[in-house]
Amino acid sequence: MMQPIPMEMNFLAAMLHGRRSRLAEAGRLDELCLIRTVHELAHALYPDESLSSALDLQRRMVDGLLNELDRLSGSTEEDRRAYLPWLRVRFQVENLKVVIRGRSTNTALDALQPFMVPLPPDLEFDATKLLAAKSTEAFFAQIPNRTVGKRLQAIDEVCRTQPGTFHIEAALDHAYLAELAFRAQGIVGEDREPILAAVRQEVDLFHLMLVVRGKLGYGLKPETLVGLHVRGGLTRERFAALLAAADLSAVVEMAVGRMIDARPKTADPAELEILSWNRLLRLANKAFRQGHMGMGAVIGYTILRRVELANLITLCEGIRTGTVPGALRARLIPRTAAGVAHV
Repeated sequence: MMQPIPMEMNFLAAMLHGRRSRLAEAGRLDELCLIRTVHELAHALYPDESLSSALDLQRRMVDGLLNELDRLSGSTEEDRRAYLPWLRVRFQVENLKVVIRGRSTNTALDALQPFMVPLPPDLEFDATKLLAAKSTEAFFAQIPNRTVGKRLQAIDEVCRTQPGTFHIEAALDHAYLAELAFRAQGIVGEDREPILAAVRQEVDLFHLMLVVRGKLGYGLKPETLVGLHVRGGLTRERFAALLAAADLSAVVEMAVGRMIDARPKTADPAELEILSWNRLLRLANKAFRQGHMGMGAVIGYTILRRVELANLITLCEGIRTGTVPGALRARLIPRTAAGVAHV
């Protein structure tokens, strides 16, 4: 006999259905695309706050999602490996990437801080020490998150010792996603499978971008990328085969039905990212609907909320640079082939 959903989960899911109705999606996005100044956009989104620049607005958007995840991260019976609290670590990883780029260009911390999200105490790190790290290994050793540190140590050494920032940033994404996939396996309940399908897609989006950006875009060697395989998506053997694909057409053949739902209409590698994000959005919506009053609604909502944030940042940048409404709307998720992939 099916166990009843705990009252706190019932309440949480009902609350998130209410929040979902207020997300900037569909018609709401159409309306926002008609706005012509960042000031108007800020007023539309946060009418009671004073935000003076595009950077201020974007920081407010990101901070809003982090605060919401803080409130959602309390443990539930269905979340046995604390998947929800781990979602907050994404913001720590993004801040670490900012420091990595600053370190590679000898940029001072004061110049980097406007691009970093204020973190809660348990996610803070000493950026000064990280900027001063003499090697990648020393950089990783200064990261206070022990789980991230262990995941980084598990990555093949060849991936951790490559020059440039691509492999370092990819290693951080790998560490985050490997732990995310592990924790997702602890979710129980009738909506477990649609949740895992969405998590697999997020992992495989990472795999696909290693091929599209790393190999096809930057010409990186497959043998330095295969060690970044994340367990929880496609198999390591299939990932190796994807990396060995001769060209974009061969990648598409392997990705259709697994990482993208439809074939791209152009030969632009960026369209694969567009299609992969579209698939993630579809699976998040499915998890939200099927897990109507359970963890599916909660986890589906967190992905939908992340997509909303990506859309709003793209919208803010488009308005700032004077992009016309029609072209701007085409860049948002779900996107058309004409959109520019940048999340």
